[in-house]
Amino acid sequence: MGQTLGCIQVEQSKVVIREQFGKFDHVLEPGCQCLPWCLGYKVAGRLSLRVQQLDVKCETKTKDNVFVNVVASVQYRALADKAYDAFYKLSNTRGQIQAYVFDGKASVPKLNLDAAFEQKNEIAKAVEEELEKAMSHYGYEIVQTLIVDIEPDVHVKRAMNEINAAARLRLAANEKAEAEKILQIKRAEGEAEAKYLSGLGIARQRQAIVDGLRDSVLAFSENVPGTTSKDVMDMVLVTQYFDTMKEIGASSKSSSVFIPHGPGAVKDIATQIREGLLQANQVQK
Repeated sequence: MGQTLGCIQVEQSKVVIREQFGKFDHVLEPGCQCLPWCLGYKVAGRLSLRVQQLDVKCETKTKDNVFVNVVASVQYRALADKAYDAFYKLSNTRGQIQAYVFDGKASVPKLNLDAAFEQKNEIAKAVEEELEKAMSHYGYEIVQTLIVDIEPDVHVKRAMNEINAAARLRLAANEKAEAEKILQIKRAEGEAEAKYLSGLGIARQRQAIVDGLRDSVLAFSENVPGTTSKDVMDMVLVTQYFDTMKEIGASSKSSSVFIPHGPGAVKDIATQIREGLLQANQVQK
């Protein structure tokens, strides 16, 4: 009905290219527009001003001879004030953008694989600059360009994962070895401290035994006239000897112990202990 009356409707975010007898006449903006077909006017085409997105995947080789697939995402739109250029100068917009992306990836062969992963933003910026420079002549604006992913070959990706796994295992082994080293140091320090304290205890025990024996000898000599220190010491040693034998026999977990037993053996043991005590006293002096 509108076309019969010479009017058309232009949707929002679109423009209509109007021609008269095959020649460009005017760009019709959104709303109700006049199109007197009887005077040779017609709609040559419609042009969307919305942002459009194109995903491009291209293969290239890095500086260290690794083939990768570069996945780029380009967002673009036609400019209303350059609708003539966007409609008449370029017939395949998506193909043209894809070609410039292929050309803009030339920065990837200058980088090693690791550097390419690290500099994705720089690569995207270089591609965007090339696209903006080229597509502005055709009435298009490049809104944004992103390098979505850089995909190496499957075998290369597996090798990279194995390298990372080996590095992490090596780090874990170093940390484990360091922890074991600390445990061994602490254990050695604890054992040294325990032996030191055990030595102090044994030394105090022996000192207490010597003090007790000395007090016993002095008390016995004072209470029994005519006895010497030697006599008292022999009696004390014989008493301790029999106490020891009693303890060995009474213990259910004791092993067999073969020792010389008899009056002469007791005398020899007493002599050895006495000489040891005398030598110890001499060393202390």
